[in-house]
Amino acid sequence: MLLDLKKIGINDYFIAESALYEGLFIARVSAQHREQYRVITEHGEISASVSGKLAYSTDGKAGFPAVGDWVMVDRQDDSSGHAIIQHILSRKSRLTRKAAGTSNEEQIIAANIDTIFICMSLNVDFNLRRLERYLTIAWDSMATPVIVLTKLDLCDDAEQKLNEVASVAMGVDAVVCSAESPGGLDVLQEYIQPGKTIAFVGSSGVGKSTIINRLMGQDILATKQIREDDGRGRHTTTHRQLLLLPEGGIVIDTPGMRELQIFSGDLARTFEDVEGLTLKCKYKDCTHSNEPGCAVRQAIKNGLLSEKRLESYLKLQREMVYEGLNARQRENDKINRMFGSKAEMKQAFKQIKGNKKWR
Repeated sequence: MLLDLKKIGINDYFIAESALYEGLFIARVSAQHREQYRVITEHGEISASVSGKLAYSTDGKAGFPAVGDWVMVDRQDDSSGHAIIQHILSRKSRLTRKAAGTSNEEQIIAANIDTIFICMSLNVDFNLRRLERYLTIAWDSMATPVIVLTKLDLCDDAEQKLNEVASVAMGVDAVVCSAESPGGLDVLQEYIQPGKTIAFVGSSGVGKSTIINRLMGQDILATKQIREDDGRGRHTTTHRQLLLLPEGGIVIDTPGMRELQIFSGDLARTFEDVEGLTLKCKYKDCTHSNEPGCAVRQAIKNGLLSEKRLESYLKLQREMVYEGLNARQRENDKINRMFGSKAEMKQAFKQIKGNKKWR
């Protein structure tokens, strides 16, 4: 019996593009283990690897298949060996981060997703600054973010935390849930639709795998109990994988990311309040430090904006600017932020040196 690919998210967009590749078959990447992949075809899930031609022509990690990608392969079953991925179809959405290491390279977390569940526990993992970071890449992905606050059973001030989330996540749905109580995940069902893909992201141990197991109706993914010493969950997911839910809908589980470095993001959506205030500043190049007529500083003074939120905005802004710069450009940018220019820096050091002589 052939699998109906509509169940795993295929649509007319991908079908039309796949018709350009005669003699090949469409499949969706369901898992990745370094250079080895699992893909789902009409005949089921099989092993696959990237063709030499595709590997040679790709430009960095983002050019390789990612979980959620629709690809063209040379076979639909593995009766005569694993499949070869020849092409990656155009992505309608992609959630990315900066790859680990020092190089400025994009890494795709998940592709062709409709919704992103940003999971954050209501106990010790609760962190608004980290949430802003996740929202910045989520809005940039072309998918819709939803904030999922987990471990309600371990929290006694959920309403207060919801209000805190609302203060930094304008226009984003936020729900609270508990995988440990009957009906504790019912609130998530309205976001799960047949043929639609949801990516679960968040720090290690926030309960992503536990939630997916409950939605699957069986323990597909490994989980561990939270540590008693600090209340944190243990990291269990080691690779990204795509799963078809029994009642329809597709989920992608991802490894936890305590340190999320941004490759590209949408600050305008995440910090809509700050961006709106900057338009009212007297000077277009206002740094929001001590310039006269700064609407951002005035909002902080009036209690309409927190100092920490501004600091987060400026930090992410600098980080995103840095990602396209070489070492010399980064140093110049740092000098300009600290002193205004190299000439002013030299003048400042000259003055400091002169002051020392009088001591």
